[in-house]
Amino acid sequence: MSELNAPYAPGTPAWVDMMTTDREATMEFYGALFDWDFEVGGPETGHYTMALVRGRPVAGFGEMPPDVMFPVVWTTYLATDDLDESLERIAAAGGKVLVAEFDTGGPGRGAITVDPTGAAFGLWEAGEHIGAYVVNEPGAVVWNELATRDPDGATAFYREVFEFDLEPLPGFPYTQLQVEGHTVGGVFGMDASIPAEIPAHWMTYFQVSDVDESLARARELGGIPVGAVADSPAGRFATLGDPMGATFKIIQPPPSTPG
Repeated sequence: MSELNAPYAPGTPAWVDMMTTDREATMEFYGALFDWDFEVGGPETGHYTMALVRGRPVAGFGEMPPDVMFPVVWTTYLATDDLDESLERIAAAGGKVLVAEFDTGGPGRGAITVDPTGAAFGLWEAGEHIGAYVVNEPGAVVWNELATRDPDGATAFYREVFEFDLEPLPGFPYTQLQVEGHTVGGVFGMDASIPAEIPAHWMTYFQVSDVDESLARARELGGIPVGAVADSPAGRFATLGDPMGATFKIIQPPPSTPG
């Protein structure tokens, strides 16, 4: 099932959002690329906008205040059932808080933190809003991945904070993160082939039906391809930059095996 209704298990990527410099342009780009509908919040939320697939939230974005000069990025939020305890664990493990606890009232509580390798991520303690209600289908998030130049330090940190089980992939600088026996994300070790100016970061993968068609559509909409399309056991994927500067990946899973 790709629809979810219960809170995510702690440590599981539960939500992605961004603070964009142009909310209307963001809606135009992603709406046309992923066929998203939108639910726009009122002034009390800063017009925070939910992206919808089949009427269910899959991602969100707000507009960056004009006096703020942060980069536009997709932020991955990891689920917690106790925000305060998670923040204590993060501090004890060498992480830092970037955006102090925010309480949205009924929907839930969150914070933005950074791991010791420099990658920012969010925490989300669900209330009425569990996070993404649709995953693993076109237009929805299908994967979240940490890229870092210190994968050993990163995996030690996340294991200490979230008690992940770790599953290294033989012969490849990649470790899968597992919660309750389920693989929920990955850690990729960046090497010298990755430009030094690319910092540690969490990357969001959105599923599409056809990577090449989506890539062409993104170009028409003002998106910028980053590197070449690639094939992997997980599917055919590409990296894109949106017109506001946020980077993300699109992936077309391999065909299902009959039987």
